[in-house]
Amino acid sequence: MGHRLSKITTRTGDDGSTGLGDGSRVGKEHPRIDALGEVDELNSQLGAVLAEDVPPALRDSLARVQNDLFDLGGELAIPGREALTEAQLARLETEVAAFNAALPPLKEFILPGGSRAAAQLHLARCVCRRAERSLVALGRVEALPLTGARYLNRLSDLLFILARVANGHAGVPDVLWRPGLNA
Repeated sequence: MGHRLSKITTRTGDDGSTGLGDGSRVGKEHPRIDALGEVDELNSQLGAVLAEDVPPALRDSLARVQNDLFDLGGELAIPGREALTEAQLARLETEVAAFNAALPPLKEFILPGGSRAAAQLHLARCVCRRAERSLVALGRVEALPLTGARYLNRLSDLLFILARVANGHAGVPDVLWRPGLNA
């Protein structure tokens, strides 16, 4: 890679456009840039989670996810590129099953919250859903590999489960929804 990113300020986007990896330029409001930004925000939110005290297995899982999200970002930055694989999707599904199997079954809906790490994971789940919606919207106007949206769909499940894991690690119970509490 060398010094590919040694010049950060280019001024080429001052006209409201941005360059894609294939050399083309699109407006910064383009659905592809929206989707890319949502994936970047999700990755940054996961970085905030990793700044918290979380168990090693959760940390390892999120580190893999962050790299996967960079692969997805590469797909979005270079039209026609396919970087996410079925193996990455299968790994995510395996992690969903493994982490969930170690948790007590849910009997009630839970509210976002509990420990700080869990709250950050719930926020990441919401950002993940928004990123998924952006990918689906982009896929309606441009051909995209289906793996990205499927990956984000599974990832939102994992993030919900990991929020419960984080609460358990912190010794904090999940926050249960109490219907009609304020009626």
